[in-house]
Amino acid sequence: MLTLNPFAELALIVPVFFMKFFVILMVLLIVIGTGLDMLHKKNVVYFFRNAQKAKKSAKTQLSTGVKTSVILKTVASDIATTSELGFGQRRIAHVLGMYGTILFWIGSFVLIFGYSDGIKAPDYISVIWHLGAMMTCLGGYWFWFFLRVDVSAEAHPWYRIITADLFVLALLACATFGLAWSFSLSAGATNLSYLFLILFILANLVLFGGVYWSKFAHMFYKPGAAIQKNLAEADGSRDNLPPPSDAPEQFGLGIKREKPKHY
Repeated sequence: MLTLNPFAELALIVPVFFMKFFVILMVLLIVIGTGLDMLHKKNVVYFFRNAQKAKKSAKTQLSTGVKTSVILKTVASDIATTSELGFGQRRIAHVLGMYGTILFWIGSFVLIFGYSDGIKAPDYISVIWHLGAMMTCLGGYWFWFFLRVDVSAEAHPWYRIITADLFVLALLACATFGLAWSFSLSAGATNLSYLFLILFILANLVLFGGVYWSKFAHMFYKPGAAIQKNLAEADGSRDNLPPPSDAPEQFGLGIKREKPKHY
């Protein structure tokens, strides 16, 4: 199963042009949805104004080298390893989901545009596609059933769904139905594979078509916010917040009665 290219099998019944057009359409939906989200929430305007305000209140003028160093450190730490989540299950689940999704999407792109027209794909590319989907499922389901703050801290049931959950649920549906489609193809269950293929397509339409209503666009905002925050720390503007106190933190013994979970 892991070395199967399901898109090559799909090319036997669907023109390759349609598959490539579908991928391009999904990219356009991301651009349109993110653009509408930016216009509605005015996030970019906020970040720009906040950066201008921080520049005026900066206590140190950062050189280009220092700025580059801060940005690279932010990318390597805050973005690439989600260090702001600390050490724990939540961070591991996010890293699994993030890198799994990246591998899953890259694998899909390469298999469709490079190896869906009769050219046999190298086994490792198909393995990357399947491994990415599995990592996405592992991190996503771990987060959904065990790590959501509103479930763990506020005693809501795991099946409580709100609009903000659209992104993670649609992403999990894509990975799950993609794996089910590939497995049914490798098992020779043709009729079942058609069902999972349809569900896989619908899940992608919901995921990429629902950018405006989901947290999809946050993937683009969070890196910018993290970089701006660390630059503000470096130049002393601190987003117009007061400096940290020199006095030691005094929480008393009460805070030690229950070990923090993930929030």
